[in-house]
This record gives sequence, structure tokens and C-alpha cells, in this order.
Amino acid sequence: MELDIQCEEMSPSRWAELLTTMKSCKTIRLDDCNLSSSNCEDLSSIINTNPSLTELKLNNNELGDEGVEYLCKGLLTPSCSLQKLWLQNCNLTSASCETLRSVLSAQPSLTELHVGDNRLGTAGVKVLCQGMMNPSCKLQKLQLEYCELTADIVEALNAALQSKPTLKELSLSNNTLGDTAVKQLCRGLVEASCNLELLHLENCGITSESCMEISAVLRNKASLMDLSVGDNKIGDSGLALLCQGLMHPSCKIQKLWLWDCDLTSASCKDLSRLISTKETLTEISLIDNNLRDSGMEMLCQALKDPRSKLQELWVRECGLTTACCKAVSSALSTNKHLKVLHIGENKLGDAGVELLCEGLMHSNCNIQSLWLGNCDLTAGCCATLATVMATKQCLTELDLSYNPLEDEGIRKICEALKKPSCNVQQLILYDILWSSEVDDELRALEESKPEVKIIS
Repeated sequence: MELDIQCEEMSPSRWAELLTTMKSCKTIRLDDCNLSSSNCEDLSSIINTNPSLTELKLNNNELGDEGVEYLCKGLLTPSCSLQKLWLQNCNLTSASCETLRSVLSAQPSLTELHVGDNRLGTAGVKVLCQGMMNPSCKLQKLQLEYCELTADIVEALNAALQSKPTLKELSLSNNTLGDTAVKQLCRGLVEASCNLELLHLENCGITSESCMEISAVLRNKASLMDLSVGDNKIGDSGLALLCQGLMHPSCKIQKLWLWDCDLTSASCKDLSRLISTKETLTEISLIDNNLRDSGMEMLCQALKDPRSKLQELWVRECGLTTACCKAVSSALSTNKHLKVLHIGENKLGDAGVELLCEGLMHSNCNIQSLWLGNCDLTAGCCATLATVMATKQCLTELDLSYNPLEDEGIRKICEALKKPSCNVQQLILYDILWSSEVDDELRALEESKPEVKIIS
């Protein structure tokens, strides 16, 4: 049994009602429910008396250190079988880390700990690392994003990594680590016996200086499938170093996020080689890099390579125009694997989207999710888009936000949605002006086709 409630104010009567339900739940999720430390006292009792409970998710509640102390009393009982604990943005400080250390040391069932968006600080996380080093700890996933960590944390983390072969996922994004610390961390990861599958280092103050060490992790950890170094100024020179590791035969990367990394079209030669030859790579994000049309054309050539198995390409806000759309269309008509294309916030215009639609209509194209927000589109391209919607049953999600489509364009899109052959289930239309009459038509459409969700 699963309890999944979000964004609900808990009255005493409602809370009492839920407590009865929780006694037999395997999963309890109560994000954004205005819970406090007093609720944690009740939850501690549930943890103690419900041995089937394996997941507890309490993100975005004002639990505080006192609340975590209550929870940990339940977590430390012999009957507890909890595996996943989510406490993101719960107003915790380093004071909670001593209590959580006790749980890590004593509770081998706990395999996931998510404590990001809390002011734990370096001192607090050092205490958590002590708990990880206990032989009883079997932690597999540790999420420490936005925890106000500094470079001083790396020595403790490396010591924990050396003793924790079970660890598979480590998220340290949005902490002020810097190159020296990241290089030290990577050297520790190479030496550690853990089979790391996910490493997230977004916005950690990384430059090209760290990329050789990150590349070494990619070469030496065949288990690593998910790497995110977005929002770091690695530049073209850093990307070239990363690609040395990414192209190594032992690297089995599947998901690569390089958003806002100061890349230019100069990086696209290396990226194209990666996309065309690394058959494990299924998802790449290049959002907010100045690739321009010339860079996109190189990527499209790679997508046409039969060896490319890419399923998701994110190139939002990359300085693209109508000029690259013929190449994108050609790639869409050739690549059978691509399912998600985020190409919004580029000046494609109606003419560019008309070209894209030629590729989308091809029998080889299997696009499921297409994002065209803020692409300078008008009603002029909506008839062609409507044809794609009504014809391509694989297309289930379409984003047209921030485009001046007006009543004429929205009506054409609505006509496509009404057709039985249209399989679009989510239509995103943020910040588009239309009349009250069209608004009524949209609401009527949602009522007649409840499987369709229109987000505006």
C-alpha cells in the first residue's frame, strides 16, 4: 500500500485519519505538507510499528533538527526496515548529522539518504561520513546538493568512499568545491572499490583544470552511467579532455549533462564523434551553450550515423536559427532512436518549424516529446504542426509555450487534439494570450478527452 500526498495542509483530524492508513503502508510520501517536529513524533511510532515501511519521503517540510531526532528514534528500533529516506529542504543543520550518523551506523537496511537543500555544512557532513564508514552501513545513494559544503569535505568523503563498496550514486551539486577539491575527489573515486553509477557535480566551481581527473574516473569506472557537470565553466578545452575519457572503450556512459558549460561550436566535433560512436549514450543535455547553427549541423550528422543510439537531445537556448532546421529535419527522418527533442528558446521561426515537420512526418521518426517553447512561432506554422499531431501517434508531449500563436494558432492545435488519431497527452501552452472563447474551447476539450492535459 502506498500513501502519496503533496501540498496539503494537515488539520489534526486529517492527520489522525492518515496515521491509521500509514500503519500498513509500504511507501509514505508527504512532500510540502506543512509538517513539523510534532508530526515526526507520530511518524517515529509508525516506523517502529510498521515493519513493511521501506520508503519515507518528507521533502519541503519544516521538520528541523528536533523532528529528525524524533524520526531517528524510530529508525534505530530493531523492527525498522526503512530503505529510502528523503529529507530535502527540511530546515536541518549540522546538529541533525550526529543523529543521522547513528542511523547510518546501526541500520543496514537504509540504502538511500537524500538530505540536500539543508544547511548541514562541511562539519555536519563530516559526521555523516563517519557513519558511512561503519561496516553496518550499506548506503547506495547519497544526495548532498545545496548543503553549503566546501573543499574541506573531500578528505572525509574520500575516506568514506574507500570503505563503502556499496555506494552507487553521489550527488554534490551546488556546493562550493572548486577544482582542487574535485580533482582530489576524482582521485579518490578512481582508487575506491565502489561501483559508482551516478556522479553529479553541477555548479561546483569546476573549470577545465578538473576535467583530466573527471576523465580518469570515466576511464576507470565502467559502472559510471550518469555524469552531470552542468553549470561549470569547463569550456571547449575542458570538453576535449572529458571526451578522452568518454570515448575510452571501458566507458559505458548513458546520460551526460553539459548544460551552461561555456561550450561553442568548436566542441561539436568532439561531441559529434561521441554521439555517433558511443552506442551506450542515450541522453545528452547541451542547454545554454553557444553551439550555433554550424555546431548543430555537426551534431545532426552524428545523429544520422547508424551507430548512434541517442534517445534524448536537449539543445535549448543554443543560438540556433532557421538555418539549421534542414539538418535537424534530415536527422529526424534518419534516426529511429531519438524520442525527446528539446529545441526551445532558439529563433527557429515558422519556416524552421515547417522544415522540422518534414522530418517529424517521416516514417523513421519516433519522437515522443517535442519542446518548441519561445521559438518565434506564430499561427502560420500551426496547420503543419496540427498535421504532425494528428498523424504521428508516437508524439505524446508538445510544448509551444511563449510563442504568439493567438486564437488562430491555438484553434488549429485544438482541432488536431480532437481527432481520434491524435495521441498527444500533454500540451504545454505557458504565457500565450487567447480569448475567453478559445479558453472555453480548451476546457471543453479537456472534458471530452480527460486523457489530455493542457498546461497553461
